[in-house]
Amino acid sequence: MSPFLTIHQIHAFFGIGLESSVLFASEGAQVVCADINDKAAAATVEKITSLFGQGRAVSIRADVSKEEDVKKMIRLAVSEFGKLSIVFNNAGIMHPADDNALTTSEDIWDLTMNINVKGVWWGCKYAIEEMRKTGGGSIINTASFVALRGAATPQLAYTASKGAVLAMTRELAVVHAKENIRFNSLCPGPLRTPLLMEFLNTDDKKNRRLVHVPMGRFGEAIEQAKAALFLASDDSSYMTGTDFAVDGGLCAAYVTPEGETISNSPHVSYQ
Repeated sequence: MSPFLTIHQIHAFFGIGLESSVLFASEGAQVVCADINDKAAAATVEKITSLFGQGRAVSIRADVSKEEDVKKMIRLAVSEFGKLSIVFNNAGIMHPADDNALTTSEDIWDLTMNINVKGVWWGCKYAIEEMRKTGGGSIINTASFVALRGAATPQLAYTASKGAVLAMTRELAVVHAKENIRFNSLCPGPLRTPLLMEFLNTDDKKNRRLVHVPMGRFGEAIEQAKAALFLASDDSSYMTGTDFAVDGGLCAAYVTPEGETISNSPHVSYQ
C-alpha cells in the first residue's frame, strides 16, 4: 500500500485514529500520524514499530486549524516516504458546550468550524498539490451520520460542520475526478469511543441514541478503520463523491427491531 497520512486532533489515537493507523500499517502502508497531542501520536508510532518494524511510521504534532501546521504534515509525508497517496482527514471535536442555536456561543461555533471544516479543507488543498505530481490518490474525510439525519439532542456547530464536510467532499470529488484524485466521506454512526462515551455519560443518554440503531449497539472504531481502508484501496477505484455510511443501519431505519441484540462487536482491535 502507498504512503498514508492520517490526520487527527482530539482523542485521536484512542479511537478511529489509532485503529486506522495500525490497520493501514498492517496492510503495508507507510504512515504519518499527525495530532495535536504529540505524545499520543508518538505512542501510535511506537505501536506500529513494535508490530511491523522500524521505518513504517512517523509522527508530528499539528493543529489542523493552523494552515502552516497542515503544510508541515504534508511536507513530512513527502520527505519521509517520497510521495503522498492517501490522506485520512479525521480531525474533529465535539465540544460539550455545543448546543442549540440559542445557547451555543460564537467561540464554540468558530472553534468547531476551524477544526472540523477548515482543517479538512487545508488537508485536502495541500494533498491535492502533491497528488497531482504523482498521478492521483485517495482522500477520505470524516463526516458523520448527523450530517444525514436531524437530532433533537442538538450539537448545532458539530452537525453543521459535518454537513459542510459532506458538501465540500462532493464538490472536490467532481472537480478532481479526471485527475485520478478520489474524495469520499466516511459517515460513522455512534461509536464506542472515548470522545462519545465521555459525552454520553449516563445510561439514559446512551439509550436515547441506541433506540434508533437497528443493530442495537454502538459501533467500534475498528469498523470505521476498515471502511476507511476500503475507501483508500483500489477495491473502491470507481467510487468518488460518496457519503459512505457505516452506522449500524441508523440512516436506513424508520422503526427499529425490538428484542435483545445478537449483533456482536468485532474482536480484532489495536486499542
